Amino acid sequence: MSTQTTETTGPGRPAPQDVAELRRTTLEELRHWMSSGHWDEVERCVPKLRAQLEELGPLPERVVMVAYGGGKDSAYTTAFVRAMQLRLLEEAGETFRLRVVTMRHAGMPVAVMHNIDRTYAALRLEADPDCEQLLVDGDEISPFHVDLPQRDHVVARNRLDILVTGHRTLGDGRPTFCNACNLSAAHAFGLGASHDGGVDVVITGDSPYEQRTYLVWIHRLAERMGVAPEGQDRAGFRGVLKATDNIGRAYFSDIYGAGAKDLIHERRVHHDTPDQLRFFSIYDDTAYASGDHWDLLTDFLGFRFDELAFSFSESDCGNPALMAHIRGLKCERVYGRSYEEGLDEYVRFGKQLMRKKEFPDQLIELIGSRYEGEGAVERMRAGMDAYAQDCFEITEEQLVCMVHSPFTDGGAGLAGYVKAEQPELLERVEAMVALLTSDAEPAGEEADLAAELERFSGLPLAQLRVLAARTTRSMTGMGQSGVVDLILDGDPHKQRIATRHTPDGPVVDELISGR
Repeated sequence: MSTQTTETTGPGRPAPQDVAELRRTTLEELRHWMSSGHWDEVERCVPKLRAQLEELGPLPERVVMVAYGGGKDSAYTTAFVRAMQLRLLEEAGETFRLRVVTMRHAGMPVAVMHNIDRTYAALRLEADPDCEQLLVDGDEISPFHVDLPQRDHVVARNRLDILVTGHRTLGDGRPTFCNACNLSAAHAFGLGASHDGGVDVVITGDSPYEQRTYLVWIHRLAERMGVAPEGQDRAGFRGVLKATDNIGRAYFSDIYGAGAKDLIHERRVHHDTPDQLRFFSIYDDTAYASGDHWDLLTDFLGFRFDELAFSFSESDCGNPALMAHIRGLKCERVYGRSYEEGLDEYVRFGKQLMRKKEFPDQLIELIGSRYEGEGAVERMRAGMDAYAQDCFEITEEQLVCMVHSPFTDGGAGLAGYVKAEQPELLERVEAMVALLTSDAEPAGEEADLAAELERFSGLPLAQLRVLAARTTRSMTGMGQSGVVDLILDGDPHKQRIATRHTPDGPVVDELISGR
């Protein structure tokens, strides 16, 4: 990219002198809003990145990618890389092209899209012909637009993943919401890196040590699952994505059954990335603590900590608050205690996660305040019921069914669940179990019963039958549910808490997870 080669080729596209001016203005504003210490970090990174890019060829032909999830840290990373792009232009008279990629899922509130849009406007990415902003919805790649509607197929996919995994784990937060989502993120990463000729360098905030650790973990997990790539298929980042794809295929084969070919194929991980793809870490050169660049984040980039989008340790996803809601439902409907007690257990756990991630005290206090005071519990419960319905088309009745997880182990929990939640169907429990453990197509009264099962579970009979052939966790959360929990083995987002499984029962340890 250089101001000399930019041309006006169509209506609305800025003239060269306009592009040069917007770049100068943006650079000056970044210098103003970034502290002197952070600007020094930009200055340290620029020659390192330039050297890496020039090894691959002329600067204007190189493409650098940033993954922008919509949260506070990736907003700062995007601004940091834009500063490097413009500083290199100032220094060398030419610079790289910038690609910013966002993966959208059904749990991403509209407020996140607006945060992204304000960041792009502040950095003037849309007006710069050498910057592109992409949105990935499943397999679809589109130019980013703040008002682009959520895709129905993404909602349907996310909904199914949540319900089926939740029924394997008694609704535990991390696997229920994050297992499939993390695999989707890897897919979006691969798509973004290979789209339209691909990219040369991916900027990451992970340290080289973290990158190596992740690579080793992925390959070891693939080996433990018996799906490790061999030979050249293991090499480089493509090998990591190939291993991740294999893990995903094994995972979804277990979740949906090996015969669900279409469901498994829809959830593949794209791994056909460019051979020359490299990573460039800014971890050692800049600080991610949001308190260190608060003014840049909130005043310049226009980042807003929306009540729905800012949820415990996430600032781009409402799912952690839904995890807290599900914990409340579990305590109320499974343990016979109060919803408020379960909510309090998760809030204490979630705030500890925030401290581990070095969130500023004011943000931790903000989260806590949402659950305090008269009417707060009722307000949050109603808000999360609405969120589950609006984002995933999941009702509270279906969430309650999920925390009971009555279908696994041949429907072993059905009698207890039906007695507590669907007493009008108590005389039909044996018929339900027979329906779940049969391969026959239901007809007549069986078809009516299948419709009832789907109504209160949210799942089609085919998936309920797969669940009936699988095992679930113990109430303590410490027994593994096959590959569902294997993926999260060693994950730091979990903790043993002291709780009660009956109103007056003994205090027991339970392993819970979340974000």
